[in-house]
Amino acid sequence: AAALGLAARAEPALTGWDLGRWSGRRLDEVGAAEPDAVAAWIGDPSAAPHGGESLRGLVERVGGWLDGAGAGPGDTRGDGGKTGAADQRDAGDAPDATDRSVLAVAEPAVVRAAVVHALALPVEAFWRLDVAPLVLTELSGRSRRWNVRLGRPLAAAEGP
Repeated sequence: AAALGLAARAEPALTGWDLGRWSGRRLDEVGAAEPDAVAAWIGDPSAAPHGGESLRGLVERVGGWLDGAGAGPGDTRGDGGKTGAADQRDAGDAPDATDRSVLAVAEPAVVRAAVVHALALPVEAFWRLDVAPLVLTELSGRSRRWNVRLGRPLAAAEGP
């Protein structure tokens, strides 16, 4: 953020997905040790057999932030605020700020949850989205709906 001349702050609502005791473990490893728990977790968006956060909880948490970020689909001022889903945003971007653009950086699961919420997809659609690391996902609120632009690569800033 400092390199871009921005002041960043951590946004608790956009922290990574809490996978409880499964955190840091590979899915195939967990699946071998707890096959029934993994099947329940993948098949039921409200399940959290790992003791952490359910998929539904993740989507609701990220969606709540997205709707409250001041750039949501309910924006009737006509400025078409833009929001990127992530865990850091410019400290000057309060929900009622005049400049309604938000730049954020997040892990792919948080971005996927934001897209599911923004497009009002069934929570289960989360598993069908693939968000690569280090790409730009742009969410913009216009005409009381979210628009999503996926997968633009990040470009290095050109300097002198």
